[in-house]
Amino acid sequence: MKPRVLAGLIGAGIQASRTPALHEQEGDAQGLRYLYRLIDLEPLQLDINALPDLLQAAEQMNFTGLNITYPCKQAILPLLDELSDEARGIGAVNTVVFKAGKRIGHNTDCLGFAEGFRRNLQDVVRRRVVQMGAGGAGAAVAHALLAEGVEHLSIFDVDASRAQDLADNLAHCFGPGRAQVGTHLENAIAEADGLVNTTPMGMAKLPGTPVPPALLHAQLWVAEIVYFPLETELLRNARALGCRTLDGGNMAVFQAVKAFELFSGVVPDAHRMLAHFQSMKS
Repeated sequence: MKPRVLAGLIGAGIQASRTPALHEQEGDAQGLRYLYRLIDLEPLQLDINALPDLLQAAEQMNFTGLNITYPCKQAILPLLDELSDEARGIGAVNTVVFKAGKRIGHNTDCLGFAEGFRRNLQDVVRRRVVQMGAGGAGAAVAHALLAEGVEHLSIFDVDASRAQDLADNLAHCFGPGRAQVGTHLENAIAEADGLVNTTPMGMAKLPGTPVPPALLHAQLWVAEIVYFPLETELLRNARALGCRTLDGGNMAVFQAVKAFELFSGVVPDAHRMLAHFQSMKS
């Protein structure tokens, strides 16, 4: 008998998420009973303080697991029983599996970003890269970038202590000197080969760009994790200059591919999930 899956996504302002459709359509294709629900903190008028109750409720209702997104990827850590090696190393969780009475945290964002990077930007220069954002998604992306051979990563965040914590974590995992807190954005971008946005800036509900357009230059490659809209203001500005770009849809799909496997025990068809994502309107 094929497994039944009841999964969900906890986050704030997630009504536009394509994740439920991605999971449910692949479940249909695999012949699974697969339901995926949104647990959106904003219409529920909740914040991260509701996480303990939401996790308990999901367990009581026999959820198979949950995806976790902004702003909960780090706040959820103390509420879990176990962490995968990757989640522990990154210090952020985007997937929780309920198994044998335990809450097990995983991180599929890192491999999701890395897969999209390898498929679309495999040949780019990666000596110096600027990353905007040091939150839960930013931690996963930073790990992916260093694992993919970025030699020097400058991290900028509105919270300097959070950026420092991430730089310290990366030094522990990859050795000293490869990541540091950025201090002068204009100079850093002028010297950079690549720019990555891991902040929510650019989302439909948070329009704008994390970087003044005047700082971009044609030699940059630019990557984004926001996918609604698929072409953010940052990507539009970069493409107008002729920059190589990577949209946020890649990370969204490939993190979902691994999460689907963790929830169901069934290996999904990544090409089919990517095609389905691309068929949905931005």
